[in-house]
Amino acid sequence: MIQAILNIFRIPDLRNRVLFTLGMLFIYRIGFWIPLPGVDQRAVADAAVEASKGATGWGRLLEYASIFSGGSLSQSTIFGLGIMPYITAAIIFQLLQSAVPKLQELKKEGASGQQKITEWTRYAAVGLCLIQSVMWLKFLLATGLVDRAFTTSPHIAVFYLSGITGLTAGSLFLMWLGEQIDKYGIGNGVSLILTAGIISRMPGAVVWVGKNLQLSQQSQGTGIGLLGLIFLIAAFVIVVAGAILITVAQRRIPIQQAKHTRGRKMYGGQRHYLPLRVNHAGVMPIIFASSLMIFPSAIFGWMNQQAIAIDPEGFWSWWPGVTRFLAGALETGSYPFVVCQIIMIYFFSYFWTTVVFSPEDMARQLRDHGSFIPGLRPGPRTAEYLETVMERVTYVGAGFLAVIAVIPSIVARQMQIPFMVASFLGGTGLLIVVSVGLDLMQRVEANLLMRNYSGFLKGGDQGRAPRLKSGKR
Repeated sequence: MIQAILNIFRIPDLRNRVLFTLGMLFIYRIGFWIPLPGVDQRAVADAAVEASKGATGWGRLLEYASIFSGGSLSQSTIFGLGIMPYITAAIIFQLLQSAVPKLQELKKEGASGQQKITEWTRYAAVGLCLIQSVMWLKFLLATGLVDRAFTTSPHIAVFYLSGITGLTAGSLFLMWLGEQIDKYGIGNGVSLILTAGIISRMPGAVVWVGKNLQLSQQSQGTGIGLLGLIFLIAAFVIVVAGAILITVAQRRIPIQQAKHTRGRKMYGGQRHYLPLRVNHAGVMPIIFASSLMIFPSAIFGWMNQQAIAIDPEGFWSWWPGVTRFLAGALETGSYPFVVCQIIMIYFFSYFWTTVVFSPEDMARQLRDHGSFIPGLRPGPRTAEYLETVMERVTYVGAGFLAVIAVIPSIVARQMQIPFMVASFLGGTGLLIVVSVGLDLMQRVEANLLMRNYSGFLKGGDQGRAPRLKSGKR
């Protein structure tokens, strides 16, 4: 492993790409120290901590949003929105490509059509930045987290103008950083920026565990005992291993290439495999399910607060009890919350797979390239078989996603630890870090092997592989 890392810096081009990527990520982290004008940073941080302890309403919404922005929402810096507006716009256009004929035509045009879709995605990201920045600034004003000098009539317009400009420019600058990493760095820039924001929360989680660690107890009190620490470490290792397994797992379908004769030579006839990912939907089902499950409890909690002001002697005297029961039943980690989250993960797994996976197109491509599945006629019969296999594979993949998704909420509720710590035991953030880490290793591995260096998977202690004089290895 150490020798493989050293091999990276022996290749000038790969070394420059890795150092450029690290430099861009360093610039990304510098932006978290540039606050928005007019915001009381200490008051915002204290309010974020108190809200996250409550595990209800805006607290969970703020905590969940901070996972993807590196905690910047709790600091209100110029990178407060993170890279999520651009990712959200990209997801929206990916969904629209299966429903809008114009986008389907552009997708078939190749690079030129994809460039046009990327341009529209950027415009949509700007619109989302404007909407989200206005909502966040209004929330800061409503909660009294803005300096009094900016709340008066002449200065409030300056506060909105500077805040919207700063948040939008920060998010667009991160989008530009991601494109530079794609062009001059190791690649996959947007995902690397998102991963860096998630990993940046790990030191805070480790510090919290260290401060609350009490070796003299096992599971009593408000701290974490020795057994609790062992459980957290073991759970982290097991969940990471499971996330890697579900990310790389494939269902291989044998593919036979048809034989054809050219002159006196016969070509084709090779046997290949068509890999179908078990987790074809990626992290999208967890993102959709977790995002939607935040709002019911927040809405019922707000309705409960409003219902308390109603006269209890009227017809609606039973309403506060109902809203209080529903808000408590849908708290993070509760049994109804977990059941609803699992159902939604299964639903969005099949929904996303249906959107991005087309068995008809895949069967058509196999037929056009002279390949077929043994025992199946090319065309509709092949498409039907691929659809059946993907339905069964998606069922297993959704089950793994459901297990990984519900672990953080259950651990946070049962062990009474912050969601900031429990989020590293599963959920969206962990899957993103694992998938991006595996992709990064594969990119570096490909560059090393292309230059005749042994990589991470070939035993990095071997250094440079020998080359025979004839050029054969």
